Amino acid sequence: MSEFKYSAGACVPFRDKATVERVRAITREDICKHDNPDFNIRVMDAADLEKTWLLDVFEQIKTAADEGRKCVLIMPQPWPGYKWVARLINMCRIDCKHLHTFNMDEYANEDGVTAPASWRYGFMYSMMTHFYNEIDPELRPPLEQVQGPTSDNINDYGKMIADQGGADCCYGGPGWTGHIAFVEPDCPEFDAPLEEWKTMGPRIVTLSPFTIAQNSLHGSFGLSGDLTMVPPKAATIGPAEVIGAKRRIELHSITVDGSDSSWQRTMSRLCLHGPVTPKLPSSIHQLLKTEVWMSESIAQTIEPRWDKGY
Repeated sequence: MSEFKYSAGACVPFRDKATVERVRAITREDICKHDNPDFNIRVMDAADLEKTWLLDVFEQIKTAADEGRKCVLIMPQPWPGYKWVARLINMCRIDCKHLHTFNMDEYANEDGVTAPASWRYGFMYSMMTHFYNEIDPELRPPLEQVQGPTSDNINDYGKMIADQGGADCCYGGPGWTGHIAFVEPDCPEFDAPLEEWKTMGPRIVTLSPFTIAQNSLHGSFGLSGDLTMVPPKAATIGPAEVIGAKRRIELHSITVDGSDSSWQRTMSRLCLHGPVTPKLPSSIHQLLKTEVWMSESIAQTIEPRWDKGY
């Protein structure tokens, strides 16, 4: 085969092709191997992964209630699956007055003003619709204990989490850029060397074009790639809140509407087995005690599919 040399596009945040080639070659059999014994990668069926995650959220809430203590959770982008946690709470009659939830992020406009909770495409709207409002009224936590970052509270959002004793668990997963929440590798708001970057807290950020493209495929935006529907900025937690959590669970399971196609398959390998760098924000988990739950689809060996086009 003739050799053809080229560099990655200038818009690509992480551009080390040698590293990408190395991690791309990691097979399904080797995907769970890592030098950090506290960095535990586990592969499971996608349906089991979703159930395991939602049951973990429920267990966190129930265990804290049984022990008579607060439960403080940093929650990723809310989605319809949260209703199952609410239904388990209702079935077991768990009083959630001890529960404090903090959304990871929220969309903002070009002026840095975050979407109101009434905007149906927003994350707080989804949290209220699929979780809070699904809990029986007598079991719900006080409304002020269900928080998301906004343009009004962003300067205090990290302190709000810390004032509750820090997060018991921070759930998340890498985006197409390797972002944590909306901590993008190419946004100016988080442009800093690694050690400084690790201390940075919540702020309003500029979304990567890759994140806008990724989110344009979400069900809320019609699964149709409409780039104009995704806001240009967001409010987000910072690396400091992830690092400060008592427990971390990373979920690697996103495919395009349940198909075998996924932008996450390569990025997962970079974040799990590439260098620890702000250019791959989720890579910071490699230095921490973290549980990584990966679907079989994301773990599968990467190889050409010559029988496929798009």
